[in-house]
Amino acid sequence: MKNLYFIFIALICFACKEQAINIAVLDEEEDTMMLLGPANEEGLQQAPFNSWYTTTYADYKVNDSLVALIKPELKDVSIKLFMGTWCEDSQRETPGIYKILDASNFNLDNLQLTAVDRDKVTPQKLEENLNITNVPTLIFFKDGKEMNRIVEYPIESLEQDILHILTNQPYKNAYFEEE
Repeated sequence: MKNLYFIFIALICFACKEQAINIAVLDEEEDTMMLLGPANEEGLQQAPFNSWYTTTYADYKVNDSLVALIKPELKDVSIKLFMGTWCEDSQRETPGIYKILDASNFNLDNLQLTAVDRDKVTPQKLEENLNITNVPTLIFFKDGKEMNRIVEYPIESLEQDILHILTNQPYKNAYFEEE
């Protein structure tokens, strides 16, 4: 019943939107709420997610010199970010990703945030054919083609890894496998 109540509230709050976003459902494994499906930063700034999002965003120290290099490279790039509000890695990395994009003046209309469940799936199957095995997964696209991705955690730093990807430098994420 608690699950239905939160879904009903979320639907009312976002009924004006084209696609329902920031739908909170009960994570029965932990008896807590989690976002599931299309989401945005506004959803992360709402309780109970703001308990980790707001503090981590405020505490993240952006590398301004790397952001200056990243900013022009973000032109014509779209990004898909798959994360789990239940996941400690997502809680650690997602606020920093948003802070870097904010510092880069990235148009967040070009960012698709998707919240997955513990099995890394959504009811809408937004993860289908994208090989989402760990979260967060940050995928960069240019001209509709995947450039590369950061999976679960950066190798050097978020800024350095993003710069490697955007400038087509060699980059292998933590779960890279030779094909």
